[in-house]
Amino acid sequence: MIEGLREKYRRELLESVIPFWMRHSVDRENGGFWTCLDRRGEVYDPRKYIWLQGRQIWMFSRLYREWERREEWLELARHGMEYLERHGRDEEGRYYFRLEPNGEGSAVQRKPYGAVFAMLGMLEYGRASGEKRYEEEAKRLFWRIREWIARPELLGRPALGGPRMQQLADVMVVAAMALEIAREDGDERYREVLGDCLRRALWHREAGREVLIESVGEGGERFGHLPEGRLLNPGHSVETAWFLWLVMERLGDWRERGTVLDLIEGSLREGWDREYGGLYYFVDIEGRPPLQLEAGMKLWWPHTEGLYAAILAYARTGEQRWEEWIRRLDEYSFRCFADGEYGEWFGYCDRQGRRTHELKGNHYKGCFHLPRFLLFSIQELEGIR
Repeated sequence: MIEGLREKYRRELLESVIPFWMRHSVDRENGGFWTCLDRRGEVYDPRKYIWLQGRQIWMFSRLYREWERREEWLELARHGMEYLERHGRDEEGRYYFRLEPNGEGSAVQRKPYGAVFAMLGMLEYGRASGEKRYEEEAKRLFWRIREWIARPELLGRPALGGPRMQQLADVMVVAAMALEIAREDGDERYREVLGDCLRRALWHREAGREVLIESVGEGGERFGHLPEGRLLNPGHSVETAWFLWLVMERLGDWRERGTVLDLIEGSLREGWDREYGGLYYFVDIEGRPPLQLEAGMKLWWPHTEGLYAAILAYARTGEQRWEEWIRRLDEYSFRCFADGEYGEWFGYCDRQGRRTHELKGNHYKGCFHLPRFLLFSIQELEGIR
């Protein structure tokens, strides 16, 4: 089964997923990318979402750099980058969440994630195009994002009562940004950030279950009496775990090797629906009711993250325990999400695996998790002989 995955994923990437976004998402009149696309690729919301602009810029830039130097891919990345540069920020340099069709900002999100993916897109485009100013601007933005995470009031989120919590998502995105910079920058500060991310991420580890819960105290304290202190997002947990493998690789420090592999497996095991298959969106680790009404749903992106994590673990260790997870996740994902008629994947299923939405993109789903998983998995599978 493993032997055939590389060609299967190559076809899915180059004949289904990337052509879908190239055909349907490019706004040639106003610039940028539409992401609210129905099953056939028709636009049902013409507004633009900043974090998805950055993600698509990153994706086409990375394809250009690491798959093939197709000028059409670099041109699309440039198309998005010019739009993001013109419209993405307010006068204080904070990134919008949503833009109107004419490029006017119409919504802000008092979280740093729009800026995170603008930074990643800018960095990768700068390296792909050779325009160093984008790479340097991305590095400056990295440090500003770290400040926004440490001081959310700078983005309009006042500090109120209740416990101050560290979010796993914040640790994960800092690690993602620092990893990307450190691939080609030897500045010791980024290695220090990565070491700090590894330490902070492991504060979220739930020993015994071997998962990373979403929220802990700012020193790793537990808040198990609160729903958010018991919350597991299997997709976030497994995605962070594979990031941590790359962090250890970058640092050359393998002391947590076994822990990280156990976190990949634990995230898949604890997130798997034993009755209907697939990964839950949210799980309360004590079996209590999660507050999220969509907890039992099955979304595309936890499955792409889980599949890549299992493939990475198998490629790097050769351990047979990963083969069953690869088979299970691959079978479920292509059965429930892949669309062989119009291309790309559906994003949302109920617990039983029935589609709840026919859309291919919205304000959260764009050209990122699926093509990134396919590209990264192909690259790992090429190393298996």
